Amino acid sequence: MLDAVTQADQVVDVLVQDGVVTAIAPSIAVIPARAEMISGEGKVLLPGLVDLYSHSGEPGNESRETLESLLKAGRAGGFTHLGILPGTEPAIDNPAMVDRILARREALARAHPSLPHLHLWGALTQAAQGQQMAELAELAEAPIAGFADGRAIQNPLLTQRLLQYVQPLGKPVALYSCDRTLRDSGVAREGPFSLIYGLVGDPASSETAALAALLECIADVGTPVHLMRLSTARGVELVHQAKDRGLPVTASTTWMHLLFSAKDLGGYDPSLRLSPPLGNPADQAALIAGVKAGVIDAIAIDHTPQAYEDKTVGFPSAPPGAIGLELSLGLLWDALVTRGDWSPLTLLQALSTNPAACWGQTPPTIQPQRPADMILFDPAASWTVSPATLQSLSANTPWLGKSIPGQVLRSWVPPL
Repeated sequence: MLDAVTQADQVVDVLVQDGVVTAIAPSIAVIPARAEMISGEGKVLLPGLVDLYSHSGEPGNESRETLESLLKAGRAGGFTHLGILPGTEPAIDNPAMVDRILARREALARAHPSLPHLHLWGALTQAAQGQQMAELAELAEAPIAGFADGRAIQNPLLTQRLLQYVQPLGKPVALYSCDRTLRDSGVAREGPFSLIYGLVGDPASSETAALAALLECIADVGTPVHLMRLSTARGVELVHQAKDRGLPVTASTTWMHLLFSAKDLGGYDPSLRLSPPLGNPADQAALIAGVKAGVIDAIAIDHTPQAYEDKTVGFPSAPPGAIGLELSLGLLWDALVTRGDWSPLTLLQALSTNPAACWGQTPPTIQPQRPADMILFDPAASWTVSPATLQSLSANTPWLGKSIPGQVLRSWVPPL
């Protein structure tokens, strides 16, 4: 059993009764009659994973992903808590939409046990388009996890006004830093590999210039902000400096930016067309080191389903994004723990404990007299990624048709 909250890393028996962990011991002598025995030999019991932000196709793009397929994909990947960005159609920018989606989740959970909890980000701007402020005070009364557009807001004055306005509302705020003027038509991070592969470069300054301006705004206003989708070495440095200055910031990068770099774009796989683009190898190394050191607090999945016909085009024309909820734990464990130098607790901290803390919520933990919020994971298992084996309706992933390590065997999700 591993638990980043208690720093537990031990071989124990765990007893769950009526959805509550009632005993943890090297050996539990008295086992209730008719108890289901689950062998954990060679497997790992982990607290449930927490994804800060991903995308749902429902409502508006159900052919890419329904809420049911999204939740099942999250469950298959070990996520017991999913954060959903507001860029649905219509957007999650009013209390009625929040109630509609959460009611849909409750109905699905009655039919399908152990589906993840949903944590909805309410839009900062109307329709999450970055033009006009949404009715934030009204939205704050709804059960949202916090405020985010999921898209980069290009108007610095609007950003400042938003941070001023949300400060007394007591909700987390997440912002993505990207200067679209500097990015222009770039589709790959500018550097030697964008030149070698003939791809239009997106300079690192498209992230860092916007990030530096945002950090100055945070210093002036004082509103805590979560910094989304960090992707450059200079970005990691800026966040490190901001934390040293005492600014109220947390940060995340996506799992794909830890596993790939611009060096991997030689095959022009449209599933590696991401936003922000994959960094150069030095960026990837800085991101890995940043998460390990705690400069970057969390790993987000940013699961972005795209239809087959949309992704089956040339690399520059493909819409950005890749799926990942079902794949990320096993692949991250293999790359960073099995073949890397991370401890399992370091990975668990970034995938479970810290993401919950970024929301200001109690993180999943395996402790006596606490609701069971946990997963059973087999890092040695392998499975082949295909449309038939995926729970997601979309298959935009570079691992399609490949065998990958790690599989979640079971999950326990606490009641609402």
